[in-house]
Amino acid sequence: MTALRGRSAVVVGSGPNGLAAAIRLAQAGWRVEVHEAAGRVGGALGSAPLTLPGFVHDVGSAIHPLAAASPYLRTLPLHAYGLEWVQPPVALAHPLPGGAALLHRSLEQTADGLGVDGQAYLRLMRPLVQAWPDLLDDSLRPLLRIPRHPFTLARFGLRGVPPASLLARTLFRTPQARALLGGLAAHSGLPLGTPLSSSFGLMLAVAGHAVGWPFPRGGAQQLAEAMAGLLRHLGGEIRLNTPVSSLRELPRADAVLLDTSLPTFLRLASDRVPQAYAAQLRRVRPGPGAYKLDYALSGPLPWADARVGQAGTVHLGGTLPELELAERAPHHGQAPARPFVLLAQHTLFDSSRAPDTQHTVWAYMHVPNGYRGDASAQLEAQIERAAPGFRDRVLARRVTTPQQLQQANANLTGGDVGGGANDLWQLLARPVLSPVPYRTPLPGVYLCSASTPPGGGVHGMGGYWAAHAALQDAARR
Repeated sequence: MTALRGRSAVVVGSGPNGLAAAIRLAQAGWRVEVHEAAGRVGGALGSAPLTLPGFVHDVGSAIHPLAAASPYLRTLPLHAYGLEWVQPPVALAHPLPGGAALLHRSLEQTADGLGVDGQAYLRLMRPLVQAWPDLLDDSLRPLLRIPRHPFTLARFGLRGVPPASLLARTLFRTPQARALLGGLAAHSGLPLGTPLSSSFGLMLAVAGHAVGWPFPRGGAQQLAEAMAGLLRHLGGEIRLNTPVSSLRELPRADAVLLDTSLPTFLRLASDRVPQAYAAQLRRVRPGPGAYKLDYALSGPLPWADARVGQAGTVHLGGTLPELELAERAPHHGQAPARPFVLLAQHTLFDSSRAPDTQHTVWAYMHVPNGYRGDASAQLEAQIERAAPGFRDRVLARRVTTPQQLQQANANLTGGDVGGGANDLWQLLARPVLSPVPYRTPLPGVYLCSASTPPGGGVHGMGGYWAAHAALQDAARR
């Protein structure tokens, strides 16, 4: 790699993928500039006082199992730049009338809580958890290639290809086990009857058992700042408040890496992109929108099942049939009447995020992409069902609609936080069918956002693999 020293790169966008790409190139000795339109690094990974003074809320991603498990990020000394992971006693709770289902770090403890389904859960998860480093290594990269660990990936595929609804009903008998798997799979934004929806649930469960579901102390911004600190230490430069309206504005460089949505890329490249390639990108379907509420509370959520207060993340949505209805609705142009709500309660385990005795809550639900309605009542009703009296503790709240998400970050098209729908074709062809989908037809220009493999989530692997492609191409040149 010595021959490549002295090369230069420009990265547009400082989300976790953009920062990961910049760090990888700086590690190889390249001069790296990051251009960020906002006044802070991180993109959808960040924190801000959204409600009242003294309350720190995550503006986007809030819980980070894939960041802790990431094959690349876990090699970086981010702790030396201020990152401290907080591990709640319970990774995840899913309240139900008959008692909550709990995902513990311990595989056996989780199985013990699932009663008659405990042994089935162990048979499903133990082989995957035992092979988790190989599984993550093969899963968090382009799928159109020969896997490095084919038997591990085949074992995962046999479990992950069926729809989550089918897998849950086939393997489990109790509402708790079925709802636990269904809620994990619902992170995909897919209807639970869709093939491959199981794979998202299994991957998140594996990460929970392998590394937990942690979050950064002090706010998600701390993870972005730690990555930025490492990049600066390696000689990289970050230019904030520097929007880019055209690739022609950028300084000359050996590589340009774009941590942007596909519409943003097409706008930046203008008429330089071949029509056939542009048409392929325009055919990529967005995922559902996110409708988000942040709360400042006078006290902790009053959960009917006190064990839910031990979890950093809570899934609200009821039984598997209720989850199926909730996740089907956005794909039919409707906001669900009883939505699946992803909720994080950071301040139970990180007091730095709120004044003494007071708390924050972060929650969002899936709605149709670009949804313009008001879904606050449905979301709050789901919290109230599991935590009666919750509304009495609300000091302030902040609603963020899909349109507001896009206004704050142009890459979140219609409120889509995943870079495109996660159906089978768009997992294989993300954004086009290619063994190296980070390359574009423009020489030296690469995509490295959630619209490239392995997709959404805070893991940095899209950036890492795009930088890897840039290094390979530069070596050939």
